Parts: sequence; structure tokens; C-alpha cells
Amino acid sequence: MAVTNRPWARDLLYCWFHVLGPAAWFAGGEDVDAFLKVQFGRWLTPLGTQSAESFLTDRATARAAILLFDQLPRNLFRDDPRAYRWDPLALAITHGAIRKGWHRGLSRDEAQFVLMPLMHSEAIADQRLSLRLFMRYAPGSLSFARSHHRMIARFGRFPHRNAVLGRHSTAAEIRAVAAGFSW
Repeated sequence: MAVTNRPWARDLLYCWFHVLGPAAWFAGGEDVDAFLKVQFGRWLTPLGTQSAESFLTDRATARAAILLFDQLPRNLFRDDPRAYRWDPLALAITHGAIRKGWHRGLSRDEAQFVLMPLMHSEAIADQRLSLRLFMRYAPGSLSFARSHHRMIARFGRFPHRNAVLGRHSTAAEIRAVAAGFSW
């Protein structure tokens, strides 16, 4: 594990990759959400006011910050607009980490979370980059990257977010969500 001098970052990386695992990452649930809130919820708001550059001091801190701002809000604020509040920050850190080459040399699990903000982005350029990078560094998650890309290419946004974000859904978007395109 990479070293960071920030205790919250070290603890988050350890918990995410050694205490939790794929079942908790993707199936989640109230127990996982409560655990993450107790362990790391206090860091989200105060750290979320910092610049992306402040988290690009070392590879481990960047990885932890991406988890903090991309994954944790989705656990702590399900069905709440705050689930997406820190997406721009997570995405900026991801782009910085990619510029520095910090997505290379990671395990597939680690790489997929560094790249995840690209998949969560509603910008088609990020979606295209997501496909290229997931294909190379986290091919086990490529099918998810492709399905996310399809939604953005088709609608320019993720229709499953519309209700929580107060956006009107078109009939085609409603059909897409009913067909299972909601993550």
C-alpha cells in the first residue's frame, strides 16, 4: 500500500480495500453506509472545500480523496442530491492523477476506483476517456463503463439521477431507467 501522511487517507484506503470488498462496494446497504458514515463522514464536508491540487501531493492521498468524494457520498446520501455534490472535485482529482500517471501500476480494483469519476461524469469526453482507460487498466469493469457511456451518448445525462436532482425526465429516459439503466 502506498504511503500517505494523512491519517484519514491511510485509514480510508485500508478500510476500502482490506476491510470492505466488492460485495460492500457494489451491493452496499444500510450497514455499509452506517459504517462509512461513522468512520469517514466527518471528513467529507471540511475536505470537500479544498482544491483538487491539495490532494495531488502523493498517489495514496489522491486515491483516498477520489474514494472520499466519489464513492462515499453515494453511500452516505442515497436518494439525495448530495450524493453528487463532490463529483466535480473527484473528477478533477482523477484527471490530475491521470496526468501524473498514478493510475498505472495499480491493481485492477484500485485502478477502477481511480477511474470511476470518469464513468460517473455526464460529459461525453470523460466517458470516452473512461472507455479507453477501463479497457486497459480495469477491464473487469469495462461493461459498466460501456453502459454508462451509452447513457451519456444517448441522453447527455444519467436519467436515473433526474428525480433526485429535480430534473424532468423524457419518455425515452423513463423507459431506459425502467429497462435497468440505473446504477
